[in-house]
Amino acid sequence: MAGKLTLEALEVLDAIDRKGSFAAAAGALYKVPSAVTYTVGKLEEDLGVVLFRKEGRRSVLTPAGRVLLEQGRDILAAAERLVETTRQVDTGWESCLNIAIDTIYPFTRVYPLIGIFDELQPGIEINLYEEVLGGAWEAVIEGRVDLVVGATEAPPNTNTRSLRVVEIDNTQWQLAVARDHPLVSLKRTITEQDLLPYRAVVVRDSAHSLPPLTRRVFDRQTVLRVATLEQKITAQVQGLGVGFLPLQRIQGLLASGDLVVLPFASDQAQSPLHLIWRKGAKGKALRWFVENIQQTSLVH
Repeated sequence: MAGKLTLEALEVLDAIDRKGSFAAAAGALYKVPSAVTYTVGKLEEDLGVVLFRKEGRRSVLTPAGRVLLEQGRDILAAAERLVETTRQVDTGWESCLNIAIDTIYPFTRVYPLIGIFDELQPGIEINLYEEVLGGAWEAVIEGRVDLVVGATEAPPNTNTRSLRVVEIDNTQWQLAVARDHPLVSLKRTITEQDLLPYRAVVVRDSAHSLPPLTRRVFDRQTVLRVATLEQKITAQVQGLGVGFLPLQRIQGLLASGDLVVLPFASDQAQSPLHLIWRKGAKGKALRWFVENIQQTSLVH
């Protein structure tokens, strides 16, 4: 059957269905009516099914014809995408770009760039993934993504020789708790000992093969593990635990009073955030995002 079904035949079926008659379809396809009639007749003969029936002056698909056309339209769309992909590859534009965003980095900084890029190069598929800690490095090292945005420092013993790594920002971590948390009433600098009775909310490292990392969890402290920074923030707002949060991501919650920053005995850590991609990658879409994410980070 595969050898009997052509893209041209599917285009004819599609035109007849949209235009309502063989004659109208012929005009839309710049064919003579006899060519359309021949194409349909040959396809019905090859498949052994009736594809159209007459209802007045209209040519209407039979149930078998409807199934063929509905799935055939998927084939036509895929063929169009294939042609476009071939042209893009020929011009240096990738057909698909996979981007991992570390959970620390605001997705809202990337979305506007995707909108701008779509106006420049519509039709390129973009896949976004959220990764945590070592998972971001692992994703680009293993080739599952083309670009990582906002990764913190690499896990110990990670081989980064094949990667381009550029610092684009840094984030200040602050101890933050719900407004009615018992630690707020202490009204003094908080120590590690003060935190031990309370559950730490931790974002789970998404790495599968690299050693998992955990940031600022103290010995003997119980843990609530979540999948993303957004979940961690929500858990701490609801008083389910304590932990350190990036200041730039909680400004609104601090302003509303839902979260309270507490002074901590040791210096508050800063984390550099990185843009990472593989050396030798030359796609124009990758290069566009590398350049524009760096420019966007400069204004923040």
